[in-house]
Amino acid sequence: MKKMKSSLKLVDCIIEVHDARIPLSGRNPLFQETLGLKPHLLVLNKMDLADLTEQQKIMQRLEGEGLKNVIFTNCLKDENVKQIIPMVTELMGSSPRYHRGEVSERPLMFLLDTPGVLAPRIESVETGLKLALCGTVLDHLVGEETMADYLLFTLNRHQRFGYVQHYGLESACDSIERVLKSVAVKLGKTQKVKVLTGTGDVNVIQPDYPAAARDFLHTFRRGLLGPVMLDLDILRGHPPAETVP
Repeated sequence: MKKMKSSLKLVDCIIEVHDARIPLSGRNPLFQETLGLKPHLLVLNKMDLADLTEQQKIMQRLEGEGLKNVIFTNCLKDENVKQIIPMVTELMGSSPRYHRGEVSERPLMFLLDTPGVLAPRIESVETGLKLALCGTVLDHLVGEETMADYLLFTLNRHQRFGYVQHYGLESACDSIERVLKSVAVKLGKTQKVKVLTGTGDVNVIQPDYPAAARDFLHTFRRGLLGPVMLDLDILRGHPPAETVP
């Protein structure tokens, strides 16, 4: 953040890119506070993976937070991406300065890129899990089975039952153990486990739960379980309350 702040004198407009599945969660609160003197465009990418039924409410919430310039994009299909440069040009108002990383000839425009910036303290456990589901936090730091459990809880709470059809389950289920077992069996993912018995160690074949959890997460991230809005609870007035110590 300090390096970004020191580079402010080189830029005319700030483009913040965030995941469209969590438009209200996980954004660094210090970002706009520190860099708020410059024109600011929020790009919510991966719109193809997000359920945008409540898009109007999302825009209203963001506007209430002072974000009036917001655009939803899908970079893989170049959807709405071409609107970014005209919006930036409009925000800058005057001729841009010249910097490294040319991204447009007409108008002449350069890009100064930065790494992603997470908040130093995640506001709640649930926000952390949302960030992890979107790939912002490394899976092994959170635990793939923990993430899979939260994903199943979220899909069921929002009545998104695409996983039932995708994995050929009989019905929706609240038990992550049962779901992962079914996923492992369907994928042929098993592992040998030594079990201590009265007559010695015995090798037992059981479902590979970690492998099943990884597949469940990757399937969600590829959009194969249907579009999902992870911040639907916030939009409906139920913000996460548990704070990470």
